[in-house]
Amino acid sequence: MLESSQPVKTQRIALVIQYQGTHFHGWQKQPKYCSIQEEIEKAISTVVGDDVTLYGAGRTDSGVHAAAQVAHFNIASKIPPSKWSSILNSYLPQDILIRASAGVSDNWHARFSAAYRRYRYTIYNEKLPNLFVKPFSWHYYHASLDESLIRAALQPLIGKHHLAAFHRANSERKHSWVDVQAVECYRDGALVHIEIQADGFLYGMVRLLVGMLVQVGSGQRSVLNFTNIWKQERRNEVRYAAPPQGLCLLRVGYREFPFPAKIWYDTLPKFNLSDNSVNKISDCILGEITA
Repeated sequence: MLESSQPVKTQRIALVIQYQGTHFHGWQKQPKYCSIQEEIEKAISTVVGDDVTLYGAGRTDSGVHAAAQVAHFNIASKIPPSKWSSILNSYLPQDILIRASAGVSDNWHARFSAAYRRYRYTIYNEKLPNLFVKPFSWHYYHASLDESLIRAALQPLIGKHHLAAFHRANSERKHSWVDVQAVECYRDGALVHIEIQADGFLYGMVRLLVGMLVQVGSGQRSVLNFTNIWKQERRNEVRYAAPPQGLCLLRVGYREFPFPAKIWYDTLPKFNLSDNSVNKISDCILGEITA
């Protein structure tokens, strides 16, 4: 008599995910639009022949990118956890990539176990357009931005604050408290980068925030005025959101994480558009011409 096969144990698989959000309507699955979550769930279902739910660390808006989004799913399968990344990549479109996969404990959760999320917003602050940075930056050519003013405006945000001024009305979140852990603004030639790290983010928060920070950096609004608006929760004065393509979910941090830093910590490449680089190229071209 043949022995019955042993049931396959259910595993929880964590994924580190990169995607270019240009052609997707955000992370979350929607009835009428293509989303990142749906594409990955379809790929998993194709492999196992059954419906699977994917739980993400956070929801990115339509057109927003991710350098290291994190998600997990539960599956009863003999496939080793580390093999899921390469298997799923063969079923996913070119603008979604599973960077790595690993097994985690049953009480680990991509969303609820996260200690922080960090976003980077990139502004291309130059009069001339550039096709190769266009998909990943906001081309702001109206004025030169002063990054020191943006840094000054960012500093008071550190700490736990009620940021209702940057909370969109159609958000499902019931409160506007955010613990901002770190902020940064720096320039690399024509590119201005703004980074914000917090325990969680309000729906549309970073884009609304950057929209006002650009007004500060261009001299249209003072640092004090910006600070008073969010401290006094004057939501009606926050009218403009920065476009989505400049925003990227840089990483999600955990106290317990099965992936080495090289997989998730800083995987968003930076274009080198500094003046020094341009001068070096010009000198090189001139040298070739005169040689």
